[in-house]
Amino acid sequence: MELYFPTEFGERLAYCSAAVTALIGFFMMFAPGYTYRILKLQVREGRTEAYAEARSAGGFMLGFGLVAILLAQPMIYLALGASFGVAAFGRILALMSDRGSVLFSLLLLVVQAILAALPFLYGLGYI
Repeated sequence: MELYFPTEFGERLAYCSAAVTALIGFFMMFAPGYTYRILKLQVREGRTEAYAEARSAGGFMLGFGLVAILLAQPMIYLALGASFGVAAFGRILALMSDRGSVLFSLLLLVVQAILAALPFLYGLGYI
């Protein structure tokens, strides 16, 4: 078995989105403390369950990204794009209703929108 790298431009973009997803998941899974610092979150003293949540979410992202890379199927890219699209919608809801860092949330919204658009557009056949 050899590692497949796409030849079409659209599939390369979707593949890169899956690779970035896997990379973010790897970082979240193995460095939850740094992840929380980047996201400007903090764990309460004596309550380390938050690290387990970051590791779990990171493991999900790592697994999803790796499956998309290994199987390289349009339907999986569609699922990846739809997942990030719903996450971006959640970020929009948070911007409208929560009081947080607007600039940082907008930056993360742009990242999520890009990570949603690339595999979604490829899966639908637009790129």
